[in-house]
Amino acid sequence: MSTAPPEEPPRTQEIQLTDRHRWRAYWVCVGVAALTILDLSKVNVALPSIENAFGAGSTELQLVVSGYVLAFGLALVPMGRLGDQRSRRVLFIVGLSLFTVTSLACALAQDVTFLLVARLIQGVAAGIQMPQVLGLIQQLFRGAERGKAFGLFGASIGIATAFGPTLGGLAIAIGGPTDGWRGIFWMNVPLALIAIAAAIWLLPATRTKSRRKLSLDPVGILLFGLAVISLLWPFLFTTGSPSDDPNRWWLLVPSVLFIGAFIVWERAYEARGHQPLVPLGLFGVSSYRNGTVLATAYFAALPALFLLTTLFLQTGVGLEPVFAGMVTIGFALASALTSWFGGLWVNRIGRPLVVWGLAIMLVSTAGLVVTALYVPSGAIIWVMAAIMIVAGAGGGLVVSPNQTLALANIPPKRGGLAGSVGQLGQRIGTSIGTAIALAFFYATVYSETDTAPTIVVYHDAYAIGMVTVGVGLALAFVISLVDLTARAKSK
Repeated sequence: MSTAPPEEPPRTQEIQLTDRHRWRAYWVCVGVAALTILDLSKVNVALPSIENAFGAGSTELQLVVSGYVLAFGLALVPMGRLGDQRSRRVLFIVGLSLFTVTSLACALAQDVTFLLVARLIQGVAAGIQMPQVLGLIQQLFRGAERGKAFGLFGASIGIATAFGPTLGGLAIAIGGPTDGWRGIFWMNVPLALIAIAAAIWLLPATRTKSRRKLSLDPVGILLFGLAVISLLWPFLFTTGSPSDDPNRWWLLVPSVLFIGAFIVWERAYEARGHQPLVPLGLFGVSSYRNGTVLATAYFAALPALFLLTTLFLQTGVGLEPVFAGMVTIGFALASALTSWFGGLWVNRIGRPLVVWGLAIMLVSTAGLVVTALYVPSGAIIWVMAAIMIVAGAGGGLVVSPNQTLALANIPPKRGGLAGSVGQLGQRIGTSIGTAIALAFFYATVYSETDTAPTIVVYHDAYAIGMVTVGVGLALAFVISLVDLTARAKSK
């Protein structure tokens, strides 16, 4: 029996640029990545305003946040694969253009259904452009310089994540409680247009020269999509409301079946000489596997921490959105600083950096819960702001060093795809973490509203919701110790 000849592996065009041009291209990539991540965090502070504007229920509010994450995650891997095979620059511009249009659509939404659809498509746009960012960084830099690049990347993402609530609150303060949330999306439009112009001008041509036909593994994409949707769907519709349908959890059964079918198909597809959607051999690289799982657990915790804190400060303490968002500024600044140093130190110190960062984050999370339960309301904002500075110092030692360690043994030609799979893990973690945290928060509100004073209800809800954050960080900490032990034994 004849078999198909092995497909030609993707050949990535080398990027030959001067240092000045490389760093200009790099900052375009990082700026767009930060803009993409901002939409994960700045919308959090607008949920009460969107609820008031449209009369949205907890399910719709959950989908405004998590629907974006779901669509983001679904697009990541196939777009990373496409970028590895063809032009990252073209896909970068296409994704950014779609992001601009959908941001405009979100800003003009007249009902919650239109807003949800626009957010889903906006998530797809984010999923198109983010893999190209990671792939370009892999191509632009090597060795210690790559550690520096990922250090700056982590600092920028940390700033975007933590400054998001502040920017969202500022938009609401300027636009008013009814329509101020629209400013959160309006601000994307001029920023994205500037980024498109910069990308056209500064990004290098990266089209892969290859005679082989474009191969996207359509069966693999279908199974992958079904697996992700069936896995995340029950969490997306977990709101903590008494009206939640418990039958949604049965979707986890087909999710397991789809995941199994995807793995079997990918192995068989690769055995026939084709390029699978996800080369499962990537997970045979222990540094990549451990780093990816660690990042998934960490991102199940971090966005939930910001979401719960800004929600608690608005509903439980009575702060205006802009002031609730400002509590995270200290996290942003501290994480930017330690991310920079983390990128410089990671090649010398390695995984212990991440272990220390996670330990600091765990202690800080406990401090936030104690503050909510026992500190007088007038002092809560100041104590939480101080704790956020400490937490940011720890968080900056996690993201960029872990990114560098995870991709250290991955060849640049697989950079876009490997980065996409890692980003997918982060988005799945974010979706599940925020869904469970919100469910715990609102379930406590629903159950205690008739039996306890309002101020006690929201303090309890925050403490219980933060259990999700603690579990995610603890799991990431254990994985970091496992990886540290494995590295020590291999020496």
